[in-house]
Amino acid sequence: MQKLNTYRFDGRVAVITGAGRGIGRAYALLLAERGADVVVNDLGGAMDGGGTDPQPARSVSDEILEAGGKAIPDTSDVSTVEGGHSLIEAAMAEFGRVDILINNAGTIRWGGLPEADADNLQSHLAVHVGGSFNTTRAAWPHMVQHAYGRVVMTTSTGMFGLADNLGYATAKAAVIGMTRSLAVAGAAHNIRTNLIAPNAWTRMASRPAEGYVPPPAAPHMEPELVAPMVAYLAHEACDVSGEIYMAGAGRFARIFIAATQGFLDPKPGQATIEAVAENWAKINDETGYYVPADLMDWSAHYMGHRGRSR
Repeated sequence: MQKLNTYRFDGRVAVITGAGRGIGRAYALLLAERGADVVVNDLGGAMDGGGTDPQPARSVSDEILEAGGKAIPDTSDVSTVEGGHSLIEAAMAEFGRVDILINNAGTIRWGGLPEADADNLQSHLAVHVGGSFNTTRAAWPHMVQHAYGRVVMTTSTGMFGLADNLGYATAKAAVIGMTRSLAVAGAAHNIRTNLIAPNAWTRMASRPAEGYVPPPAAPHMEPELVAPMVAYLAHEACDVSGEIYMAGAGRFARIFIAATQGFLDPKPGQATIEAVAENWAKINDETGYYVPADLMDWSAHYMGHRGRSR
């Protein structure tokens, strides 16, 4: 059994977006408690992205300072290139390095087709995808320079499908492709990038008509129960990259992208619609599925029969 407080972050600098409330606040408090210097970023806007308020970031930063930790507040808008750059520069100016980046900032505007329009989609992409890209791009050179980095992106089980959650789900799924690519690029520099799909009751879990509803007594849905998984993904001991993890309500699990062995047409040059239909069950059969490590690994599996036929 590991002793409590074994996993510490002394000497590490963590930048956390959307850290003024909810899950982001829980991340900031836990990492600070374990010794990290923390940049608490939060624009302080409404759930749909409107407005600004410096108080959430300042409040969490003050909470860390009062507990004896080190932190600074930041209200940069990470959905802009300038905001992402400004956030990382603030960390460098105050602490001299960036070791950990947790991209947690997000917005949500409920809606499905046809009500969800292009503006709805773009508003989600700007924060969830653009924000994650802007901050990571700004932090990347510093991590490469020190040959060390831990990046935690935020996806959502919303990507599994919900009728009135189209824009949010689309953006959260897009972050997975970004993470998988960064995992490959960062391998040579000891930069590991993973994803968290949180399961907690926060204001983002409430519908607009409901307003914010406090978390139910059971099951245990407090944001603090997501934080241990994120802290581990942000720790130097974490040796995986490009993976997706769920956390919350006392359960921790992995989501993975897999491929079936499928149907191999004996006459590939003469493939037909009928052959696809007749072998539909085999195409969907999950027996012997594999989990590609990256694009080249997938290609080696999928195209392996071409090599054998030569």
